[in-house]
Amino acid sequence: MAQFRRPQVETLVKRLSEPPGRIVAIFGPRQTGKTMAVGQALDAISRESRYVAVDEPASMDAPGPFEEVGSTASLRPAERDTAWLQRIWESSRRKAWDSIRGYVLVLDEIQRISGWSDTVKGLWDADRRSGCPMHVVILGSAPLLMQAGLTESLAGRFEPIRFTHWSYAEMSQAFDYSLDEYIYFGGYPGAAGRKRDGARWTRYIREALVEPNIERDVLAMTRVDKPALLRRLFELGARYSGQELSYNKMLGPLQEAGNTTTLTRYLKLLSDAGLLTGLPKHTARPAAARASTPKLNVLNTALMAVASGYTFEEARADRSYWGRTVESAVGAHLINTASPNTIVRYWRDGPHEVDFVLQRGPNTVAIEVKSGATPGALSGLSEFQRRFSPRAAIVAGASGLPLHEFLSFPSDHWIDSA
Repeated sequence: MAQFRRPQVETLVKRLSEPPGRIVAIFGPRQTGKTMAVGQALDAISRESRYVAVDEPASMDAPGPFEEVGSTASLRPAERDTAWLQRIWESSRRKAWDSIRGYVLVLDEIQRISGWSDTVKGLWDADRRSGCPMHVVILGSAPLLMQAGLTESLAGRFEPIRFTHWSYAEMSQAFDYSLDEYIYFGGYPGAAGRKRDGARWTRYIREALVEPNIERDVLAMTRVDKPALLRRLFELGARYSGQELSYNKMLGPLQEAGNTTTLTRYLKLLSDAGLLTGLPKHTARPAAARASTPKLNVLNTALMAVASGYTFEEARADRSYWGRTVESAVGAHLINTASPNTIVRYWRDGPHEVDFVLQRGPNTVAIEVKSGATPGALSGLSEFQRRFSPRAAIVAGASGLPLHEFLSFPSDHWIDSA
């Protein structure tokens, strides 16, 4: 694992090897290796650097890996404001001017500072006017706020590097996951060492991933009038992953006054946080797609496993549940690896259905997932081909492309290679 590098590391090395022209903005869900990747990139380029974790309580008592003792970074997270940020920046700027090989300032969880983006804009613009030889890398695990701050105040001043959940190929290479292990345990690298202890693994997913993700990256960063409703929406969605569930039906089990507009927004927040999404139905009419019943899909199948209460062995023994888990794993992979221009949907009309539909511009690819040992009927795929004439129709699993092979390629591969 120590030697394993995600592809984003090479991208970051390239950015930091060039003269500083834009801020490097790294964002994505928790536990996807953002901080580790920065450390690997810094080791590769051998530049002087300073790493500051804005929300790290440990900084109260000891300097971070690149901080001097007694620095202003030792303030409590709650005391860190834009004035603190400016002092950190100016101190790093002086070191950059004195550095022979160049200098890198890394600010982790920067979205915790209110008004950070306007301050960074002013400091960065001043550095560009003076030619300061300092690279700046900002990280954040609250994608909604990170992206809002970047696009609103720092447009044209940053280059994004997006992190998503780890793929099957990455978990297999780094942790020797089998296909079935990946389908059940998902793509959280920090949980890999706990998979043999089911209770410990479950506790880690709940307490170290789900709770901080919802509490700190959604509720603390965005206005949510009904936090209990959002939490129960996540729990319900994790249990029903791989199934269509209308907003009205969601409101019933949730037993909470609300409306579909609220649920739509909350589902978007959960999606931005890398937890759960709702796929729209594929249709020739865009307005109808927006109003369609969503198909729920976790973005990491570990979330589905924890919600089910099943052990690994119990999950594989329940053929119906395992089939939904396999389908959810494929859906998560397609969503996580799709380019910004590629849309992932599903299709159903009466008895006919297709698990996933990829669309990029005029190009459409239909994908059916078969998890059983024997192939099932493909009438839905045939009907979709008759009505929409997709560029390709793919069966992933039994009688089709082996699942491990399908999960080895990003979504756009199937559009480009069709």
